[in-house]
Amino acid sequence: MIEGQREQSGFLTAAGRQLEFRWIVPAARDRPPLVFLHEGLGSIAQWKTFPDTIAAATGCGTLSYSRYGFGQSDPLTEPRDADYLAQEALVALPAVLAARDIVNPILIGHSDGATIALLYASDPRWSTCAIIIEAPHVFVEDTGLTAIARMREAYRDGDLRQRLGRYHRDVDATFNGWADTWLLPEFRAWNMESRLPDVRCPVLLIQGLDDPYGTVSQVEAITGQVSGPVDVMLLPECAHAPHVEREGEVREAMVRFIAAHAAG
Repeated sequence: MIEGQREQSGFLTAAGRQLEFRWIVPAARDRPPLVFLHEGLGSIAQWKTFPDTIAAATGCGTLSYSRYGFGQSDPLTEPRDADYLAQEALVALPAVLAARDIVNPILIGHSDGATIALLYASDPRWSTCAIIIEAPHVFVEDTGLTAIARMREAYRDGDLRQRLGRYHRDVDATFNGWADTWLLPEFRAWNMESRLPDVRCPVLLIQGLDDPYGTVSQVEAITGQVSGPVDVMLLPECAHAPHVEREGEVREAMVRFIAAHAAG
């Protein structure tokens, strides 16, 4: 936490699950709340201090939480199905926001979290001020499946299990619940492009050009089909985590975007 910031943390109940959360109290009351949505193997802790720096630069109240099966939230106890991203976006996320009395947020999503942000923003039941999406996926690519299969080998044979174990209550359930779902034969047909025209809020899309999990085809699909304005930031020599690999540039771009759309 940055000096001068105040925070609340603990557990909230959403969609019948206990989820860990962290809330940075807003420094400016007239700013929209920010909600960070982590990647497919992420958690609150894996954002490190990035949400703190965005909160400090914008004055926005900032929520991060670990989804069901991640971090210190309730561990996963059943297999996921190919519709799990929609469940997270359209059932769990609205429950999280309601539990914290958050309306009209700016969503900041990475990878799976970016897809969840797009799905949530496409639903007319809720208002979304804007979304910032890093490394989003809206359909399945062979390159991404190959990368996930390689990661499963690294988890089995290398030190990935040990490294992830520092962040998750049940690391095997977390990893297998993600990798096994993506590698299901029926998941190959997963596609959310039909929902993109219903995304009408402003979008900042950030994509590393060396991302092994997704190509610029994802960017083209999103920019060509959403109904709202899109700013695109393509980063050469950057892989799957732009906010880590190009932290300064990404932070500045996010802060500018948030300032431009803070009025909703």
